[in-house]
Amino acid sequence: MGSLDGRVVVITGAGRGIGREHALLYAAEGAKVVVNDLGGAVDGSGNDVTAAELVVKEIQALGGEAIANTDDVASWDGAERLISSAVEHFGDLHVLVNNAGILRDRTLVNMSEQEWDAVIHVHLKGHFCPLRHAAAYWRDQAKAGSAVKRSVINTSSTSGLFGQPGQTNYGAAKSGIAMMTMIASGELARYHVRVNAIAPAALTRLTAGLPGVPDPNKGEEVGAMDPANVSPFVAYLGTEDCPITGRVFFVMGNRVQLFQPWSIIDKIEKPGADRWTVGELAAEAAKFATVPFELNHPMRG
Repeated sequence: MGSLDGRVVVITGAGRGIGREHALLYAAEGAKVVVNDLGGAVDGSGNDVTAAELVVKEIQALGGEAIANTDDVASWDGAERLISSAVEHFGDLHVLVNNAGILRDRTLVNMSEQEWDAVIHVHLKGHFCPLRHAAAYWRDQAKAGSAVKRSVINTSSTSGLFGQPGQTNYGAAKSGIAMMTMIASGELARYHVRVNAIAPAALTRLTAGLPGVPDPNKGEEVGAMDPANVSPFVAYLGTEDCPITGRVFFVMGNRVQLFQPWSIIDKIEKPGADRWTVGELAAEAAKFATVPFELNHPMRG
């Protein structure tokens, strides 16, 4: 018996990297998997429909159930077809794992409009569209009397939660995904849907070559950065009885760490009802420049 027996899952960007590991583990735990991937390059260009098909063949060779889908998740109609494919082929949808993404790294002063738009489109809209169509299906199921527990796992990033130079587009999208997760959790609870997000750290096409990331071509051990290390927690979040919702986690190796969202850590307040003057603020508010942020960045000392 697997921990996900009978669950139907859609996983975007599942042709390679972390998404592929998610798909293989979900299938090994008994889930029926829709493997979605356009098969594009790291920057989102091109397509290769065999990426999704090869993962499906891997799953089927191991005795699992899976189908391939190559729709564009950032397309409204494509995302609707993706969600419908799960329901039409497997009869239901229990879990949505939003994982697809691209990179177009550039410093702010050199970033083009197209580089900004492409990353925001794939990451932010590419999370919203599948989530929107899945949510509509789950709402209809709940209104029809279904009390089946559903789950969404989104993919944020430390780039969006701590910041990374050269990734204003990627970081902005990933930060938005974290907040989308928290808001959706509150909205969809009435339909028996839990929504969480992970910020994974692993060796993939998107992280290869970054500082601190091991290079197997140089004989360096992948170790904690093995993408397969991320998938068990994602599988747990998709189980029927997992109680967690509205949370964002850093996942790397054998560590799972919970993020705390934005919180107020200091203030100034003028007595009485009068508003501040600029001069008063110059005297009182300058202290904010030296208030330390306790980020607890897991990748830095």
